[in-house]
Amino acid sequence: MNEPITSPTRCGFISILGRPNVGKSTLLNQILGKKISITSNKPQTTRHQLLGIKTKENTQMVYIDTPGIHQQTKTKMNQHLNKVARHSLIDVNLVLFLIESLKWTDEDELVLSFLKKVEKPVVLVINKVDKVNEKTRLLPFIQRLAEKYKFDEVILISAISGKNVDRLEKCIDSYLPEDHFYFPPAQISNRDLAFQASEIIREKIMRSLEREVPYSAMVQIEKLDETEKFIEICAVIWVEREGQKAILIGKQGNQLKEIGTHARQDMEAHLGQKVVLRLWVKVKKGWSDDASSLKELGIIEDR
Repeated sequence: MNEPITSPTRCGFISILGRPNVGKSTLLNQILGKKISITSNKPQTTRHQLLGIKTKENTQMVYIDTPGIHQQTKTKMNQHLNKVARHSLIDVNLVLFLIESLKWTDEDELVLSFLKKVEKPVVLVINKVDKVNEKTRLLPFIQRLAEKYKFDEVILISAISGKNVDRLEKCIDSYLPEDHFYFPPAQISNRDLAFQASEIIREKIMRSLEREVPYSAMVQIEKLDETEKFIEICAVIWVEREGQKAILIGKQGNQLKEIGTHARQDMEAHLGQKVVLRLWVKVKKGWSDDASSLKELGIIEDR
């Protein structure tokens, strides 16, 4: 009796690169059909390199969600975020260069300068096309970009609505080499529960507060206990100044209570289990410009 013919497995690494706040994390969440990367309308929301894994039949796509590349490199944290983004171009099979429809900035130009130094296939992904009323403006915009760099493909999408994301995935599929799976088929991220919890809390801070406080806040999980009935999470929110601590706590603790409530509800929806969340706010002066503090808080990670 003849053995059934099985297709070889294919697997590839895809880096999602772009300036801050262009929709990289939203795109990854849309592709996976599950929220694994936090989002907000503020730059510097993503601070870590995050893998999103999608396995379908005989193919596995490993997406690398990176911090946005930006020009401001005054602090050691900003310098580190740019370094993490640049390193995402090493040993990948494809780069998705994500930009915003009809918008080209100096930071987009900076990202492009990095891409010109690597020999990788690059797909230009133009996001937020749903916000463009005059579609006739898109073709001249694309033509101007084509003069800057010879992209392998150009695809227009809306990451938030999912428009044309299926077409993008088909394009990505064509670049996958024959290879073994690097992750179990059921796995969708390389990050553990503590990391996910800290990021959800930080997302609520980013969305709730304005100005400098969100950028000076870092979340550290001190305790995470899983029981049959609930998950208990204790976290410290580190800020750089006493004034930021006061803003984050709010009058009679109302601001911190609101952040904690939204974070807990999001965690319970994400985990499908009751969560008991306890938050504290502490001050660590100048942590964002101190390499040892960045390592202690888990932003600079051992590779």
